[in-house]
Amino acid sequence: MSDVITGAVEALNSKMSGFDGLAKFVIEGEGAIMLDSSGARAGDEPADVTMTANRETFEGILDGSVNPTSAFMTGKLTVDGDMGAAMRLGSALS
Repeated sequence: MSDVITGAVEALNSKMSGFDGLAKFVIEGEGAIMLDSSGARAGDEPADVTMTANRETFEGILDGSVNPTSAFMTGKLTVDGDMGAAMRLGSALS
């Protein structure tokens, strides 16, 4: 597992609260993170929604310097699947 994924799992677990879905975040060239009501973990299984971004965009979303909606609208973040789950995840991370 890459150091990026390990660090991202730790950061997500410190930020997440009350997410009631199953989401996957793919960091291009690094791997994938699964997010559910138990928190974040490294993994690459089917999910209700899959979000994909490069490392820079993902780190910006985590540290608050990149707005997820803006990243989506400009094509830096792709969302496949349940858009409602993606929005709930955004709320759980804020």
